[in-house]
Amino acid sequence: MAELRGRTKQEPPESTAGEPPNLLPVTGTDTLTTPTRNPTNKKLSQLPLIFMIYFEVAGGPYGEEPAVKAAGPLLAILGFLIFPFIWSVPEALITAELSTAYPGNGGFVIWAHRAFGPFFGSLVGTWKFLSGVINVAAFPVLCIDYLEKLFPVFDSGLPRKLAILISTLFLSFVNYTGLTIVGYAAVGLGVVSLLPFIIMSLIAIPQIHPHRWGSLGQQGVKKDWNLFFNTLFWNLNFWDNVSTLAGEVEKPQKTFPVALFSAVILTCLAYIVPLLAVTGAVSVDQSEWETGFMANAAQMISGKWLKIWIEIGAVLSAIGLYEAQLSSSAYQLQGMADLGFLPKFFALRSKWFDTPWVGILLSTAITLGVSYMTFTDIISSANFLYSLGMLLEFASFVWLRRKYPTMKRPYRVPMRLPGLVIMCLIPSGFLIFIMVIATKIVYLVSGLMTVGAIGWYFLIKFCRSRKLLEFNNGDENEDEEG
Repeated sequence: MAELRGRTKQEPPESTAGEPPNLLPVTGTDTLTTPTRNPTNKKLSQLPLIFMIYFEVAGGPYGEEPAVKAAGPLLAILGFLIFPFIWSVPEALITAELSTAYPGNGGFVIWAHRAFGPFFGSLVGTWKFLSGVINVAAFPVLCIDYLEKLFPVFDSGLPRKLAILISTLFLSFVNYTGLTIVGYAAVGLGVVSLLPFIIMSLIAIPQIHPHRWGSLGQQGVKKDWNLFFNTLFWNLNFWDNVSTLAGEVEKPQKTFPVALFSAVILTCLAYIVPLLAVTGAVSVDQSEWETGFMANAAQMISGKWLKIWIEIGAVLSAIGLYEAQLSSSAYQLQGMADLGFLPKFFALRSKWFDTPWVGILLSTAITLGVSYMTFTDIISSANFLYSLGMLLEFASFVWLRRKYPTMKRPYRVPMRLPGLVIMCLIPSGFLIFIMVIATKIVYLVSGLMTVGAIGWYFLIKFCRSRKLLEFNNGDENEDEEG
């Protein structure tokens, strides 16, 4: 096998029983270097990483309101209390183990490749990338939805379209300036956007009537399970996206587990505390619980000043969400190029900011293409593709434990194989349920994208075999294909 591009002069140790052969470079680690990264560039430390993960997943309680509209206060509260334990915690545990075992920018692409081969590595990479950039498109829309409450001119027509376009391009430029800047900006955005909810929850305490928490919704209002479960899922998923930034993190083997578990606690509290405060203190028609209702509730509880602060906080939260998830999508493409799944030019970095500008540009272009879909169709399409990728990711996690039981794992989920299977089966059942209740348009969009993902794999394989494009480590993927 040809020498790996970007490998240091030191030869890797031979694999032993129960350990994986070192077939792929782990980008961005101390022992293996990548030709696309400036080694002098600063990496993410603990606190910025916590808030980057927080914005990968949540960004605050903005967007949780439709769960109350769909199923009433009691089920919404139970959903945000229980769902983290059957979904967020397992996903965070898996991400912690595999990101520390394979600390590279390829993230889940590396995991699926090591478990099942390059076809599945490419497939999960395409699913996750598309779900990520579709999800990113929701945040400029969410940002403008809140701004229109302050400036009605953004309600529709050309002003709304221009606002979405300009905000998307500006936020992508900020992302281009560097991950360290984005990381520390996430800390500031997180504090400022959460503070009004803390104040609102404290002011609401004397106004809370606990019996309101037990309401199953207004009589005669039909439960909308599609909206309810998609709202829970959309607000509490994407924990694994941060794995594509592992090569940009200081000491990922130590930093990742602490950051992930801290972010889980922060995210859960950020959802449940304001939800308990508002459902207990405010009594309104169930239909009013649309996205953005938290701002109206703040006015009822305290006054217009707090409503305006929450609306400004929503814009800042949307900015943080956009920056964190665009970073993951862009660095995922760079990692896939370093690993030979994409042509070499996808790994190019900016000379000024050391950021993967090709990945940022492509992600932004796709984001703009889908940003004019309705908000519901955006999150439903993202959820479906993400579900496909997560099913493959769960399977990869279990198979890697079985295939390489003695492999060094700096963090290891403290369960044996049967326990891990059960841990993965519960959220997998929920993923299948989310896919079953999807609409026809979501099936169509997701089906076409999956066909495109399979076609893309074979197109890349053809280009590599004919040497039509230059690849990193392309010979290795061919070797593994047999």
